[in-house]
Parts: sequence; structure tokens; C-alpha cells
Amino acid sequence: MQKFLMEKGFIFPTAEIYGGMAGFFDYGPLGTEIKRAVKELWWKTWVSGRQDIIGMDGSIITNPKVWESSGHLDIFHDPLVECSNCRGRFRADSLLEKKVKGQLDGLSLEDYAKLIEEYKVKCPVCGGKLGAPKWFGLMFRTEVGSVNGNTAYLRPETAQLIFVNFNRIVKTSRATLPFGIATMGRVFRNEISPRNFVFRCREFEQMELEYFFNPKQDCPSGLLESVADLKVPVLTREIQEAGSKAVKMPINALVKKKHTSSWHAYWLGKSLEFVMSLGLAPAKLRLRQHLEQELSHYSKDTWDIEYRYSFGWKELAGIADRTDYDLQQHAKASGVDLSVATPEGGKLYPHVIEPSFGVDRLVFAVVEGAYQVEKLPDGKQRQVMKLPEAVAPVQVAVFPLVSKDGMPEVGREIYNILRKKLRTFYDDKGSVGRRYRRQDSVGTPFCITVDGQTLKDRTVTVRERDSMKQTRVKIAEVAGWLERRTGG
Repeated sequence: MQKFLMEKGFIFPTAEIYGGMAGFFDYGPLGTEIKRAVKELWWKTWVSGRQDIIGMDGSIITNPKVWESSGHLDIFHDPLVECSNCRGRFRADSLLEKKVKGQLDGLSLEDYAKLIEEYKVKCPVCGGKLGAPKWFGLMFRTEVGSVNGNTAYLRPETAQLIFVNFNRIVKTSRATLPFGIATMGRVFRNEISPRNFVFRCREFEQMELEYFFNPKQDCPSGLLESVADLKVPVLTREIQEAGSKAVKMPINALVKKKHTSSWHAYWLGKSLEFVMSLGLAPAKLRLRQHLEQELSHYSKDTWDIEYRYSFGWKELAGIADRTDYDLQQHAKASGVDLSVATPEGGKLYPHVIEPSFGVDRLVFAVVEGAYQVEKLPDGKQRQVMKLPEAVAPVQVAVFPLVSKDGMPEVGREIYNILRKKLRTFYDDKGSVGRRYRRQDSVGTPFCITVDGQTLKDRTVTVRERDSMKQTRVKIAEVAGWLERRTGG
């Protein structure tokens, strides 16, 4: 899949002509359009499409006290081991994950050292002996201004800017509980071992929501009912500890069986709805609850939406119950009251559910899940990306059958009409069959062909990617016909 995405110019290593740089990637024209579509769909679904959620855009570099108060400077680290022979550096948990069953998060350095010795783990490059594990901080350091020692950090997550701007946002938006604040943008983590293409990078994008609510009030039944019947394989903490397989259950069962709170269950359901709207197959999705030792320092309870990539089940999104940890930490460190007024006349620090999505992981899952190689009736094969119309990088391609007889002029006319509303591509090179194949391979759901009949009755052939069915549509109606099928 990685080779295909690079060959088609979706995603490729940054500065490739200089050998690239581990953990950093650039997006070409097609990949950029998919990425933009995913982000726009998330924003439309979770912010502009709701009355209870507002948005903000935070700075990549902020006051370093933010990261001191949040705990990132002390706790945001991974276990590092170094080869005593070749001096290669590796994540201890990554070297162990194929040998040890179960989760490795939350272990101490001593635990990692014992497991490395027990399983006789050697350097994967030269086979040398590994040194004692030590913590490696993931924060990227930088200096601000002309004064040496004025240290700051590139943000490792977008969420903290929501918490430190909480008072101003609440005041100016007049938000009342329950409500959410959403943001998206680039974040940076100095990963020891970036791997699996864009799944684990050093620079990537996040889409995060902090949904604030009164912890004494449950999620309204109407909201929970909207996702209650959504069924998905679930790995609760108890199921994992028993070594059992995932059990398929509806979202409301998580509340009834007291696996999680009603607000948490609601946002698990909304998060699942969103990733499935991107075309991800339900059979490749599951919910997994973090074990006690895995929980982040700020989390009371966290669930991951996991996706079965070609390299195994991995986290696609995390939905955490952060309680009032962040607001309390920043209030204590800054001396500023970050509580909100209640309708009863008192004040409280609201609790928070945080659905957090990695944009690059989502894009990778979308394209990997959509890619297929099909055998055609004539015995030939076609590469096809069965992307949902809403996220396809090109939604419609326009072809004149031949480059004469006025067909290119009509094709350009249609192209200029459609490109104002849809992501449109014009192609007049090669046979129509070959042009169809090119568009199939990059996920274009519709192709329009201008032919001899077009010149007689102003109709065109619209060919659908998945079924390869062809329909005659009037030029005057083709824009509306396509918009109804692509969601506008």
C-alpha cells in the first residue's frame, strides 16, 4: 500500500530527493484533497452542524508553563534502549510487542529491563546487547527570540490550548453546560522509532474535541438513544484481563453493564459514526478499553477505536474521560479561576470527554480500506479505490471521447460548470478505457464522457466507478444529478 500511495503521489517522504527524513511526510495533490475532505467533514459534522459545539484555533508554540502544568514535561516520554555495539536506539515496548502478549503501556523501566532479559531481546540491526532502558522525552524543544535559554516547545497535542483559553471562549461565546470546544492542527512528537508509514510520525495533524458537562448530570436520554443501538465488537477491561475475544454489543450496553458513563458512551457512538461515514468497514473496527496501567495521567477512563490495518489492530482514535484534571491543573498553576457558573447559582469545574483523532491515521485507514484489485469479465484486472464520494480526491472526471469535432469544447464547458461545486478533473489523453482505469485507481466515483450523441441531444454518458454502469444524463441536469450522489 505504501508503494502504491507513493507511486500515485498521494503521500511520500518529505524532501525525497535528499533521502527524506524519518517520521515526516508530504502529501501530493490527491492526498491533500482527501486530507482536506476528511477535516472538512469532521468540522461540518462536529462543529458547524451542531449548536452545542464551537471551534478555536490554537498556537503551535505557547508559553512553556502550559506543558509544565499539564504534566507533559514530566510524563510525556517513551522507554528507550540503546545498542552497546552499533549505538542504535529503539523503543523498548516496540521491540517487545511481538514477543509479549498483552499491553506494555504503563510498565516501569525495571519491568522493561526484566522482559528484555527474559525474552533475550537483542539489537534488531546488529544483534548486539541492549543497554538499560531509560525514559526519552517526546517534546520538541525550540528557542524563542534572540535570547539564549528562552526555551519553548512545539505542542504535542492541540487540546491544552482549549483549556488555557477556556474562560475567554466561554465568556465570548456565552456557552452553557453541556457544550464542546473543538480544534484541529499540527502537533509534534519526537518519536524514537517512527514506523508503519504515516501511522506513527513525528509531525502530524489532530482533530480534537473537549466536551464539557456537569459530572452530576447524565447524558440526556435523547442523545444517548441516537447511538444506543450501534453495535461493535468490544474489548472491555474485564474481557482483556480474562484473555477472551471481543464481544459484539450495542453502545447502550456499555452503560447498562457499568463499563463506562453515559456521556462517555455517547461520544464513543458519535466517534464510531464518524469513522464509518468515511467508508471504514465495521468488520475492521472495534472498541478497546484501556487497562488500568495504560491510563494517561489525566485520564479516569479511556477507550480506543481500533482499526485492523494491514499490520494489525491499531488505535485509530482515542476517547478519554479527562475529568476536571486539566482545568484544575491550570487554575492551580496560573491562579485563575476556571470554573463555570451553574443554573442553581453555584460554580463548578466541569468534567470533559475528549474524542481525539489523528488525521493522518484516518487518511491511511480510508485509502487502505478502499483499495481493491478486481478481476473483470474479460479476465483483466483493475486497481480501484472505492472511496466514499464525500472524501474522494476527484469526485468527477470529464472526458471528450476524441479531441475533435467540438467535443473538447463541450467537455471544457461541463468541466467549468462542475468544478465550482465538485472536485473535478479534465482528461483528454489516451483511450477512454485507459482514462477510466486511471480514475478508478485514484478513487474517482464518476466519469463523464462527451461523445457524438452529445453533439446531437446535449446528453452525456455518466459512468459509475463501483458498478461501471453507464447512464445518459442531460448536460443541464448533470450537476444536480452528481450533487445528489456526492452529498453536495
